[in-house]
Amino acid sequence: MCGIVGYIGTQAATEILLSGLEKLEYRGYDSAGIATIWEGEVNCVRAKGKLHNLRSKLEQLENPAQIGIGHTRWATHGKPEEYNAHPHLDTALRIAVVQNGIVENYRELREDLKQKGHEFRSETDTEVIPHLIAELLKNPELNFLDAVRQAANQLEGGFAIAVISADYPDELIVVRQQAPLVIGFGQGEFFCASDTPAIVAYTRAVLPLENGEIARLTPLGVEIYNFAGERLKKQPRMLNLSPTMVEKQGFKHFMLKEIYEQPGVVRANLEAYFHNSTDASVSPIHLGLSESLYADLEQIHIVACGTSWHAALVGKHLLEQLAEIPTQVHYASEYRYAPSPLTPNTLIIGVTQSGETADTLAALAMEKERRQGQEAKYQARLLGITNRPESSLGHSVPNIISTLAGIEIGVAATKTFIAQLMAFYALALDLAARRQTIPKETIEQIINGLRQIPQEIEETLASQERLTEHLAHEFADTQDFIFLGRGINFPIALEGALKLKEISYIHAEGYPAGEMKHGPIALLDAKVPVVAIAVPGSVYEKVISNAQEAKARDSRLIGVTPVKDGEAAEIFNDLLPVSSVDELLSPILTVVPLQLLAYHIAARRGLDVDQPRNLAKSVTVE
Repeated sequence: MCGIVGYIGTQAATEILLSGLEKLEYRGYDSAGIATIWEGEVNCVRAKGKLHNLRSKLEQLENPAQIGIGHTRWATHGKPEEYNAHPHLDTALRIAVVQNGIVENYRELREDLKQKGHEFRSETDTEVIPHLIAELLKNPELNFLDAVRQAANQLEGGFAIAVISADYPDELIVVRQQAPLVIGFGQGEFFCASDTPAIVAYTRAVLPLENGEIARLTPLGVEIYNFAGERLKKQPRMLNLSPTMVEKQGFKHFMLKEIYEQPGVVRANLEAYFHNSTDASVSPIHLGLSESLYADLEQIHIVACGTSWHAALVGKHLLEQLAEIPTQVHYASEYRYAPSPLTPNTLIIGVTQSGETADTLAALAMEKERRQGQEAKYQARLLGITNRPESSLGHSVPNIISTLAGIEIGVAATKTFIAQLMAFYALALDLAARRQTIPKETIEQIINGLRQIPQEIEETLASQERLTEHLAHEFADTQDFIFLGRGINFPIALEGALKLKEISYIHAEGYPAGEMKHGPIALLDAKVPVVAIAVPGSVYEKVISNAQEAKARDSRLIGVTPVKDGEAAEIFNDLLPVSSVDELLSPILTVVPLQLLAYHIAARRGLDVDQPRNLAKSVTVE
């Protein structure tokens, strides 16, 4: 959630830290700050609100310090006020700490430290860390690294921290435990960050820390240890990421840029995973997964959160209808505390864009632990679907489907949702081919249909941009929306509602169209527009009928329907037409106009589209 940046080297640290924090704004934040060491003192500057407030303060200061840490805070403990902003210092103002995560036992630590004379200045859990380190450094036998390591061993919860001390001006210590942290390697300079976009402008050589690891960064190099103090041998790797990938490239917002990148994302998945095969015994899908995942598979459980949960609902439809495998979709946050009974030959899939979603990672870890020691058929089969294979998810499960969407900066997921859908199409078709649940000719037809999707998204974007922008003018002051869908497009109704509410702050709800009369219809009147997804297929007539029920209650109807659908044109007040495709493939198209509608309404309302209030791109705390 919070963003961490650290630097030690030969350049002035302040601008590097600010630049890195700007690249982490998508993580969500309500305050920011940096701490540097200069002339034997810790210099700490913090500001509430956006980064330009912090930058304005720093421009008034001359600070050539070559070591420092920076932070953007997403409040968990304590109000979003400047006194709660990071970095936090010890009583003597000699140690500065930034943290992403939660120290669950901070109350006990805080009370113990208060009794020892430490003075606290904030309401945060993080502030116990510099005081604890300062207390440990009273022992003359401990150096800076040892004190930080011993402090980390006393902390309970998930966290990533970066620490500097005026008494150790050539050391930056970083620690990871259940929260992401990556080290960057430059020429005579080193970096740390919560995510790679913060440092990609300076280096592409990175080393993600693992849980329970601590690193000392000095001008001479990087040393890695475990929490027991044992030195580890690790090698950095090169990122396949360039600075231009995290720029807007002429678009007004990252979200709009990423919506327009969706045809390329689909093409990337088609090229990577979908291949022509003339051998009926061979799957045309090549995901590179272990054969043990497929053997005698009886059930699938999917754990996910937010938009990934919606993608998983589409995946459930595909897995059950194509591969004929019973599939359940769980909120990861609920599954952690009420898991399903153990079932044999079960594949557990975790879906997370960032690969760092705390609840999803914890659900997978729990499933792995509770299946250990069981007989073979109950052993854990774990698969991750993520846009960041280098993430914690990639290190915690043996099989990964990389969604190949490239870095996504906008908090509201767009292209990564499409990419997750493509992963589920690939997995479902792969399983269907292996299990021979549908004819090979049908699989070929579906794949051929998928190959047409990129062009059809491009046509939808070309036709919808002005249309959705025009509609946004009329709905900028609307307070409530209802989204309806059935079958494979019910999750798209949920996703359309989520996109609208998270960036425009308009109350919106998605429902199965057939459920509208079982309660939600009471909400309908002329002030509540209804968006219905109606594409030809098994439920088309049913959705049309449900839409007419809404129209009879004076709701303005907006239809996501095929181009030149005469019946729909008579029923709906407004149309958001998409290309005519097989119903099975339609979610990849029907979500696009809903993304554009949400974007333009939010932009029309003058809101921060890429960084909506209270939200973070990567939810790394429970």
